Formats: sequence, C-alpha cells, structure tokens
Amino acid sequence: MGWLPAQGRLAAGLLVNLAASICIVFLNKWLYVRLGFPNLSLTLVHFAITWLGLYLCQALGAFSPKSLQPAQVLPLALSFCGFVVFTNLSLQSNTIGTYQLAKAMTTPVIVVIQSLAYGKTFPLRIKLTLVPITLGVFLNSYYDVKFSVLGMAFATLGVLVTSLYQVWVGAKQHELQVNSMQLLYYQAPMSSAMLLFIIPFFEPVFGEGGIFGPWTLSAVIMVLLSGIIAFMVNLSIYWIIGNTSPVTYNMFGHFKFCITLLGGCLLFKDPLSVNQGLGILCTLFGILAYTHFKLSEQESNKSKLVQRP
Repeated sequence: MGWLPAQGRLAAGLLVNLAASICIVFLNKWLYVRLGFPNLSLTLVHFAITWLGLYLCQALGAFSPKSLQPAQVLPLALSFCGFVVFTNLSLQSNTIGTYQLAKAMTTPVIVVIQSLAYGKTFPLRIKLTLVPITLGVFLNSYYDVKFSVLGMAFATLGVLVTSLYQVWVGAKQHELQVNSMQLLYYQAPMSSAMLLFIIPFFEPVFGEGGIFGPWTLSAVIMVLLSGIIAFMVNLSIYWIIGNTSPVTYNMFGHFKFCITLLGGCLLFKDPLSVNQGLGILCTLFGILAYTHFKLSEQESNKSKLVQRP
C-alpha cells in the first residue's frame, strides 16, 4: 500500500482488519453450524496457514526471525493452542452474542492473575470497571434462551486460557526481547504439531466428518479462506498497533464488538431479549470505562517519563 497517502494506508489497514475480524467469526460459525466441520481440525488449518504466511512475510523482509530455544516457547505454544481451541469451541456451542460477551471476561481475569501471581496493583477506578463487565456477561448468559452448559464450560475455559496466554505473551516478549510476529513464528508450528498429535483422539481424521473426509470443493475453499482470513486478522492487528495510537486501536475494537453482535442477530437469527440487550450495554460501558482509564494511565506515565530530568 506504499502508493497510497498515509491517511489512505491507515483507512485501508483499518478496513482490512474490520472485514477480516468480523468475517472470521461468521465464517467459522457457518463452518461449524452448516457444514459440521471438525473444530480442532479447523484450528490446525489456521495454525498451518498462519505459519506459512509468517514464513512468506519474513522471506519478504517484513520481520527478522530470532533464534529461540523450543523450551522457551513451549508453555506459550501450549496456551496458544488451548486458547484458540476453547475459543472456537465456545463459538461453535454458543450464540455469537454470548461468545462475544464471554470474551470480554478476559479483562477481569487478567487483572486477577496479575494481582495474585505477579503482585501488580491496580487503581480502584480500574477495579470498579470490572463490575459492569462481569454483571453484563452474567445478565446475557442468564437470559440467553439458547443457554448451553457445555458452551459456557468452553467459554470459561477459553477465558481462563486466553488470559494466561496474554499475560505470558507480554512477559515472554519482554524476557526474550522479541516482537509478536517473531514469537508467533515459533508458536504456530509448535501448536500445529501438538494438534496433529491430539486430533486423532478427539476427531475422525478420514471418512465422514474428518479433516480428510469427502468434503465438497466449496467446503475446502471455505476452510482455506477461513485460514487465510485468520492470518489477515493477526497481521492487520500487528500493523494497526504499529501505525496508530492505542486509542484508535481500542475504539476500533469496540466498534467491531458491536458490529459482530448485530451480525449474529441478523445472519444467524440469534434471539436477543431486552435483558440480554441491557447486559450487552452494561458490558460495553465497562469496557469503554476500563479502556479510558487505562489509556489515561498510560498517557500520565509517558508524561512523567518526559518530564523526568
């Protein structure tokens, strides 16, 4: 996009991320609901295409791989594998609204993990924003007419593992002095190898319902497209963070959150009661307040660093 002016590149990057982030949710849901494509196998396709995409990126000079020991990346690859699998199982088993709101619980869980395991302290105003987030998720789940115990179990596991992964990613990037693409370049193939070993125990490999089953050409194309879009999401997030402010990235994330919820109601006819709507608004308010306070805190810290002699 070098021929575009700076504002044009920014708009194009945001549009790519918007389209990819929304499409991946709806496309995966369609593959699970309409085609019955196996969950772990789809995750394996995503990991494989992500690694191939990163290999092309480093070959084109987008980033330089850093030599890392497998033991240094193994815990991260395990949690990466777990969070994607459980998040996809949550999407498969829940409505898109419940799936999206459950993901919002990642923020409170990260705060708890960092407080208990790392001794990090948070201002009272940050802690208070977690109340409407949690309350909103509870309201939506309680009044969800398609409530599934199994779906909520997957959502809970997804939130726990995702929170651990996000905490560990930050720590590992600092410890190993690598960026997210360099880390993902090692994670993706290791996570793929783990899934290759696990899949035969949980899903058929050949025959009806297996990854190498008698799928139609259109189904195969949709699965590969899902993998490509998943890679585009990762790549565009990395680009946006590097080329915009945290405010832009977070506000854009809230916009995607609302569009995805709306799309779930329109495309998959997910029922939405008044109480669920209140739960969504409550969670969105908490997320916006949390983002505002965190960004204010970051700006305040930057100002102190600049003023320090």
